[in-house]
Amino acid sequence: MKLSTIPIPSPSSLWTTVRSVGAFNVACSLAALWAFVKVLRVLRWRLKTTQLRGPPRTSFIYGVSHDLVSSKDSAAMYEHWAMEYGVAYMIPSVLGQTRIVLCDPRAIAHFYARETWTYVQTPLSLALLESSIGRGLLWSQGESHRRQRKALTPAFSNAAIRKLTSVFYDSAYKAHGIPAIESSKDGNSVIEVQNWMNHISLDTVGIAGFSHDFGSLDGKHASVTEVFDTFGNNQQASAVNQVLLLLASAFPIITKIPTKRSNLTKKLGVTMGEISNDLLIRSRREKDANMNEGDEEKSIIGLLIKAESQDAELHMSEEEVVAQMKVLLLAGYETTSISLTWALIELSRHPDTQTRLREELLAFGADPTYDQLKANLPYLDGVVHEILRLHPPVPEFTRLAAADDVIPLSEPVRTESGEMTDRISVAKGTLITISVGAINRSSAIWGPDAKEFKPDRWLTEDGISGKAKEVQGHKHLLTFVDGPRTCLGKDFAIAEFKTVLSVLVKNFVFEMQDGPGTLVEVVRGILPRPRVVGEDGIGVP
Repeated sequence: MKLSTIPIPSPSSLWTTVRSVGAFNVACSLAALWAFVKVLRVLRWRLKTTQLRGPPRTSFIYGVSHDLVSSKDSAAMYEHWAMEYGVAYMIPSVLGQTRIVLCDPRAIAHFYARETWTYVQTPLSLALLESSIGRGLLWSQGESHRRQRKALTPAFSNAAIRKLTSVFYDSAYKAHGIPAIESSKDGNSVIEVQNWMNHISLDTVGIAGFSHDFGSLDGKHASVTEVFDTFGNNQQASAVNQVLLLLASAFPIITKIPTKRSNLTKKLGVTMGEISNDLLIRSRREKDANMNEGDEEKSIIGLLIKAESQDAELHMSEEEVVAQMKVLLLAGYETTSISLTWALIELSRHPDTQTRLREELLAFGADPTYDQLKANLPYLDGVVHEILRLHPPVPEFTRLAAADDVIPLSEPVRTESGEMTDRISVAKGTLITISVGAINRSSAIWGPDAKEFKPDRWLTEDGISGKAKEVQGHKHLLTFVDGPRTCLGKDFAIAEFKTVLSVLVKNFVFEMQDGPGTLVEVVRGILPRPRVVGEDGIGVP
């Protein structure tokens, strides 16, 4: 048997061949190969995915995505489409992409149970998260997500939060020192609520999470508050930024293009990283000096330092540790302050509700403990959860199917071909969208009064409709999502929300400057935020 060797061309000979063929021909060949692969993927997707009905494309380039981004109430658009096309439907997206929208409790429960494994972050989400907060809990997936979450879980136990309740009260009572209130002569003052809710939230997460007082309620200058406030005051994305973000869903590399907003996002990440590193260095020194070691290991900063150790069971790299701190800073600042602002807006719109809440708090007497906040103030609980239902800080999200799957439905839908089906097949690479706002405010799920601010619905078993009870999430809400990605700081956030709101409502009467009918719109900060129509930035006076 004869054996012959196959000559391997050298790089120089390959370059010679390319030059002889022509760079243009090579480029055309690569483009043809790319197009061929894309066509194969599209064909596989169409064969493997149930083709559902949905709204027509309103733009050749953007599908309906530009309509959703430009809308003042995208949740209402999603709900309208659900009424027209069923509890699962398809919407045309950017550059020929298609997304499946789920509005069915059973389908959403199936989806959440498989998140971080079967359903993962999109390339665009990963790029944006990495540029702002790094590869922490929000960015990670699968086993990495499980490991990081498990390492942080003890800091958010009931026992840990119970000890932090005094911190929540301290920040709330500092609000008494707002200069506008102190200087008022007739007892009436106009304050910019959102700004002060931001500072309450930031000081609270600083002390409770990292044993550090940013002092923003005392008027101290902190680089992190400056960046956060700047971000909030530049929330109106220009037409160019909006277009680039939409196109980035198809080509994530576009996020590398420098714009005012992307530069601000990078600055936010750098600033939070510097603060996180400073706090870590200080805490490591304290640990080395054996200061409060037992308590530190149960705090957020203590658990992170413990996880840095090479022999830790749930080891995290230094990059991951800093990323967790950035996540906690961002979440502690944004989400709670948005919810508190919405609470004061709704209570100002509904003075009878505010009076009833104040009467419950005053009748209770002394400041309630953590356990009393959870169990002994039903109307406060109703107000808080009604705010979380109507105004979720994160109104929607999209995930990518990492594997083929079959999603069951609680009621059948009509497919594109006219057939009825009670399950939909999704192929690997399918984009799945869930509108938290649409589900939380759906008339089909929550009944005809779903759009109303009605805390009483939480006071009786009959107050929540049968369909709403099918939603698997905290109190049948998707505000904190569900499954492996359920918000780790849920109980922390609710305890802080209740504590601060109880102190404010007991001590002050809140009214909108121009009366209960004052128009409020939602504008873009780091997350969507309320703003009084006509105000600059994120003003809510």
